[in-house]
Amino acid sequence: MPLARSLSFTSLSGLEEWDEEFDREDAVLFEIAWEVANKVGGIYTVIQTKARLTCEEWGENYFLVGPYMESSVRTQVELIEPCNATLRRTIDKMNSSGCKVYFGRWLIEGSPYVILLDVGFTAWSLDRWKSELWENCGIGVPWFDREANDAVLFGFLTAWLLGECDEPPHIVAHFHEWLAGLGLVLCRQRQLPVATIFTTHATLLGRYLCAGNVDFYNNLAEFNVDKEAGDRQIYHRYCLERAAARCAHVFTTVSQITAIEAEHLLKRKPDIVTPNGLNVKKFSAMHEFQNLHAQSKARIQEFVRGHFYGHLDFNLDKTVFLFIAGRYEFSNKGADIFLEALARLNYLLRVNHSDVTVIAFFIMPARTNNFNVETLKGQAVRKQLWDTAQTVKERFGKKLYESLLVGQLPDVSKMLDKEDFTMMKRAIFATQRQCLPPVCSHNMLEDSSDPILNCIRRIGLFNTAQDRVKVIFHPEFLSSTSPLLPMDYEEFVRGCHLGVFPSYYEPWGYTPGKTTHTMCVCIYIYMYICAGVYMHIHASGIYILDRRFRGVDESCNQLTSFLFQFCQQSRRQRIIQRNRTERLSDLLDWRYLGRYYVSARHMALAKAFPDKFIYEPQEPTSATGFRYPRPASVPPSPAHSLHSSPHHSEAEDEEEPYDEDLEAEKDRVNIRQPFNMPNRNKNQTVGLPEKN
Repeated sequence: MPLARSLSFTSLSGLEEWDEEFDREDAVLFEIAWEVANKVGGIYTVIQTKARLTCEEWGENYFLVGPYMESSVRTQVELIEPCNATLRRTIDKMNSSGCKVYFGRWLIEGSPYVILLDVGFTAWSLDRWKSELWENCGIGVPWFDREANDAVLFGFLTAWLLGECDEPPHIVAHFHEWLAGLGLVLCRQRQLPVATIFTTHATLLGRYLCAGNVDFYNNLAEFNVDKEAGDRQIYHRYCLERAAARCAHVFTTVSQITAIEAEHLLKRKPDIVTPNGLNVKKFSAMHEFQNLHAQSKARIQEFVRGHFYGHLDFNLDKTVFLFIAGRYEFSNKGADIFLEALARLNYLLRVNHSDVTVIAFFIMPARTNNFNVETLKGQAVRKQLWDTAQTVKERFGKKLYESLLVGQLPDVSKMLDKEDFTMMKRAIFATQRQCLPPVCSHNMLEDSSDPILNCIRRIGLFNTAQDRVKVIFHPEFLSSTSPLLPMDYEEFVRGCHLGVFPSYYEPWGYTPGKTTHTMCVCIYIYMYICAGVYMHIHASGIYILDRRFRGVDESCNQLTSFLFQFCQQSRRQRIIQRNRTERLSDLLDWRYLGRYYVSARHMALAKAFPDKFIYEPQEPTSATGFRYPRPASVPPSPAHSLHSSPHHSEAEDEEEPYDEDLEAEKDRVNIRQPFNMPNRNKNQTVGLPEKN
């Protein structure tokens, strides 16, 4: 049967119950990142979603430290007076010395305390602090790199803040990414009594190398890192990142593949891997999220009706919504291979005379100056048509009601008068369009050099009537306050059918993780999931695309095959996949993955204060892991996992028995049940596959 199940395992090891009992009355945790209350990328989501769990663990002794961004603070932060006497004295002293430090509560789950440092107000100290950085650390920062200048200001202010806090006696400072890393370096250089942790979510040099079309993962050990960083004019940034990694008491990354990358590029092997998690919301009944999917899909359909007005020659009930989202890195995030696959999918759907239409959304923020006039006009035309239809409906209903009151069957031919027909004709004429529906929803500042638009021009996906694949490029983060597509990202994902993330460089991003959590079927890449963490589970709604040991053309063909087979699936098959995808979200729950952060903090305290804290890690055994369902028909070798499952079959019996409650119960029982893995040496670790 195409939906038969069996059990398998992931390479994500089982989570041991680490000892979390120690006295936190004399310990305080500072978590420092440039994305605290400042949305830039995935680190914002890491901190935002983890805050509730960390607040439960540390209570009033947990503080987040980030930059003061007025636009974000107005909507996300409630400014209050510090509750801690020591912290109040520290902030007052810094403010009286020419700084601006703000204290408040971040209005997210857990309501953590935040300390916000105004780097712009302290810019007068930049030259002095750059000189100190050069004299003490040998790192020079050029004047033209504004981002690095902000990192210098933020780093010195953070070290100043931590240096002034002398109570309680045991401080843990957790720094995220290179923008915050200088504060850690200064803490060690000044010998502050602080236990330090540095987490890199993706290395700087790795991003730049992959963006330069380098065979990155197969040549990690061969790069001359100093030369490569210098050639790309990021040597000063690389030095800040590498210094933070080397100086930290505990160095962590978010996945095994990033750990291998950091070992070669930053010259330090991470002490522990701290995977990214999410606050998983479980539904009491399966139909709840199906209803949410239907509601969100209806809102996307309304946008599509306006966007394609005058060219709405396809059936929205037979339309599949795909999307790719994330930081605008054309090659790193896989937008290039996705566009190529869409062009080939368009050809396959046309030659097979498919009645399915695919609409692919690109949600990647880029430089724009406003919404596209034609796009806004489309939404206005759609609204006008709706208002016209409602007016005619009310008139028709009133006449029908009056006819029935006098006991007469209505003469339908007389129910609509000339005024009604005139109104409807004007509305129809308003839908006439001389141009094709726009590919981009905004006016791009660099239209002629934009990589996505140039690729669309090359492959010829212009949203014509003959195209079975339509493209909409939305170069802005989604927001419920947008006049164009008023939906938050999670709502949008919930309304789509398939998320596609064929990144070449991705340490373990949040975009696919959130997609799994919001019950949308996904296509991931093989390489950054690290040796098959989710291998062979495409029947559960996740497809694996191998980009490490395949050429671009071969990977593109594989992705095209996935997309074409997905378009052939029935609605019932997609619902079953979505149900199973929802249950896989347990793998991303912070309630389980947060224990790695607990372990990292214990390790840092033990290294910084060995007379007070002892850390005895308990290594997870190879006989524990997560279980998840997969089809019995899938072979155990990655080489044979090219086709998606369930397969569409002409002989498929739509009445095939499928008890969702029974299947869900099996998943709940099996997903974290310890088990013995056959044919595996207990000392064997799961890492990157060796190249054949």
